[in-house]
This record gives sequence, structure tokens and C-alpha cells, in this order.
Amino acid sequence: MLSRRGLMAAAGLWPLALRGAAAQAVSAQPASLKVGLLPFGTVSWEAAVIKAEGIDAAEGLSLDGVRLAGSDAARIAFQGGQVDTIVSDLLWAARLRAEGRAVKFLPYSSTEGALMVPGNSSLTSIADLAGKRLGVAGGPLDKNWLLLRARAREKDGLDLERVAQPVFGAPPLLMRKLESGELDAALLYWTFCARLEARGFRRLIGADGIAEAFGVEGPIALLGYVFDEALLQRQPHTVAGFARASARAKQALAAGEAAWAPVRPLMAAEDEATFATLKRAFLEGIPRRKAAAERADAERLYAVLARLGGERLVGAATTLPEGLYWDGGPNG
Repeated sequence: MLSRRGLMAAAGLWPLALRGAAAQAVSAQPASLKVGLLPFGTVSWEAAVIKAEGIDAAEGLSLDGVRLAGSDAARIAFQGGQVDTIVSDLLWAARLRAEGRAVKFLPYSSTEGALMVPGNSSLTSIADLAGKRLGVAGGPLDKNWLLLRARAREKDGLDLERVAQPVFGAPPLLMRKLESGELDAALLYWTFCARLEARGFRRLIGADGIAEAFGVEGPIALLGYVFDEALLQRQPHTVAGFARASARAKQALAAGEAAWAPVRPLMAAEDEATFATLKRAFLEGIPRRKAAAERADAERLYAVLARLGGERLVGAATTLPEGLYWDGGPNG
């Protein structure tokens, strides 16, 4: 039997033991990573798979999706520290780094837009766009529009800004105008292209075909996760775990139908044909090239865009900033 002194000593150990257990519980909690999610954005698809299959927990982190209104809101949230990462444009990431914010870029998708025409259109080449009503998603500095103009000028001797009738606008509006016959062709983002393909429209040329005219040898992921270097230094294992989780989610989606179950409700696919085209386009964009090869092509394309768009498009950086790509991703 314990003496009174022994009981008191034993009792005195309990607070220490409890504090130690609490400290272990806190240290065992997975690190949270806040990811910006856009309405109908494909990052939501990937996040849904990561959560549904417990991939984040398996990689030692907790994925915290933060819903944001649009691309501008996402960039503001990232720059203000409300989220740890967003998927954004390579050009924007390069501009941030060139202006002094130490960010890293992890390739997310090489799926890009295309120039769409009705299935029965008589248009068969870029040269046929002369005199036609051409919708362009975004504005005059949209990268695909700049590249299409440059390709038409160099390959066909055409200045599309003068010989065609470009109409700039939001993708949903241009899509409706193309469907109604108010436009002859439209340069749109890939999700809208996929929906149109499901309705019988066809691609006159894709962004990859346009890029080939400038010596690009393979697909480039112009969209990627953007991180602050400071986060990579503070939590290298968390960011590396997230990169693996992202790759594992893509692998699961490529492996079969089961992984698409939590994604399907997020796709706004009104029929099986639309679901199939969205799915195919997403899977085609999974980055598979070695980082060094992709970076070389990205540098070529960036130089072209810097020449075409100037400081209004890329800022002061005429070449991709050194150290922009994060080498810790699955493709090295």
C-alpha cells in the first residue's frame, strides 16, 4: 500500500503525464494545407478525390479547401496569405517571382483551349478566318489569342486583328453566340471546348497545335500550383506530401471509373457525352514529361509571349525567372 507521501507523489505525476500526452496528440495532428478552389474549377475535382480516398491523411496532411469566387479572388487570397496555394497561370507566377515575391510553380495541367467551329463549318484552316466573326475568350492580351495571331502572321501572312472580326468576351457568352450562329469560330478555354465537342462542334486548331509553330516539342503545363518559398522552407514535408497527393489523385482518376464518383456532381455535365469529353480532356492534361524537358519548352513559349505581349502581359521579365519551377514534384 502506498504511503500518504507516495500517493501525493503519484498524484503529482498525473499533470505531467497529461501534459505529455496532450503534447503528443498536438504533434500527431496532420499539418493543414489551404488550397483555393474555384466554382466549377478542376482543382475541386482533384480535391474531392484526395478527400474521398483519404490520400491527404495517408500523406500526413489535412487538405483544407477554401472556396473563392474567381481567378482574381484566388490571386488576392494567395497574395494575402488566406490560402497556401492556388492553381494559376505560369505567366502570373513568373511575373510574381520577377517582381520579387519568391514563389515556386508545380505543373498541374497541360490541357489548354482551342479554336472551335461548328461541325458543319466550311472553315478548315487558319487562313479561312479572314472576314469571319471570331470570338476570343478574355481580352486582347489573352495568351492563346496572341499566339494564334503570331502563327497566322508567320505561317499565313495574315493579321487576324485586321482581316478577321474579333469579338472579346466571357467564355459562356461566346459559347452561346457560337451555338446560335452569331460567331463563325471561337477561341475558348478547354472546359468550354469539351462541352461544345459533346454537342458536335470541332476543333479547328488546339493551343498545342498553335504552340508547335514556335518550336515547342511537347505539351506544356501552363497551369500549376503556386507556393511561397517560405512555406516550402517551413513545411517541406507538407508541400511534398501534397504534391504526391495531387499525383495520386490524378492516377486514381486515370485508373478507372470508381474515382470519378465524388467528382461527377461537381462537373455540371448534363449528359454522358459531356461527362466523357470533360473527363478525356482532363486526363490528357496530366503532366507526364520530365521537368527539364517541359521547362525548356516553357522558356521558348514564354519568350514568344514576352515579345508579343510585352510588359503589359509579363511585366519586366523577358525570360522565365531562374528557380521558378519546384523540382520536388513527381516528375522531378
